[in-house]
Amino acid sequence: MSLRPFAPAVVAAFLAVALPACTWVHMAPGASAVRVISAGPAPAGCQKLGEISVSVKHSVAFYERNELRVREELETLARNEGPDLGADTIQPLGEPVDGGQRFAGYRCGNR
Repeated sequence: MSLRPFAPAVVAAFLAVALPACTWVHMAPGASAVRVISAGPAPAGCQKLGEISVSVKHSVAFYERNELRVREELETLARNEGPDLGADTIQPLGEPVDGGQRFAGYRCGNR
């Protein structure tokens, strides 16, 4: 009996399980200097520079990705955008929804 007819299904099943575990988002140069503060009121003494919207794949086919990994990737993407905005601090404006999240960017002088 040949297993050849089952090979595409096995490969597809493997990819559906293995790929979502990979981290696709890497920290850009300069992004490590951008600090993340918790959601809440705007930080005192900081200048709001704008908002950052980021998104990642939160599911692959029928597989939902790990919620913590999605949050980490969204935060990394937002930190990557911070220097382009001139921000040294970012703050989430809400919870992630369907793989997307908004952040406020501030210049606080990295206190």
